[in-house]
Amino acid sequence: MNEQPGSHVLNLECRLEAPPEKVFRLLTEAAELAKWWGPAGFTLPSAELNLVPGGRYRFRMAPPDGEPFHLSGEFLEIDPPWHLVYTFNWEEPTPDDRETVADLVLAADGGGTRLALSQGPFLTKERLALHRDGWTESFEKLRTAAVAADQ
Repeated sequence: MNEQPGSHVLNLECRLEAPPEKVFRLLTEAAELAKWWGPAGFTLPSAELNLVPGGRYRFRMAPPDGEPFHLSGEFLEIDPPWHLVYTFNWEEPTPDDRETVADLVLAADGGGTRLALSQGPFLTKERLALHRDGWTESFEKLRTAAVAADQ
């Protein structure tokens, strides 16, 4: 079976040691996002969010070496603390970038939260792999932030 360009979707899950309400705040409040957003070594110097359906967000990300860059998008669905859906656009895209949709689903799991992410479709396997690596490293940072938030 041949894969269609742009049919690549990322699916990841992680378990966090904090209840869904706290995890949702980590996903949606600028000061909380700054604690974990981005791969290892990256920081989030600014995050602007209008957390309403149709509202926009814009993040300024800074890599360990190099110039900061931006991503932005629109909130499509917001159902605290269970569901968050938004578009994801790199403002300084490479030729293989295009808008994707990130869909985050939270579920209570004992005293913690199970977080499921689906994002796509990506144009190429390479862009999907880049996002898989970025989200995987970000989720590690999110686990640390969730433990700190629950203390």
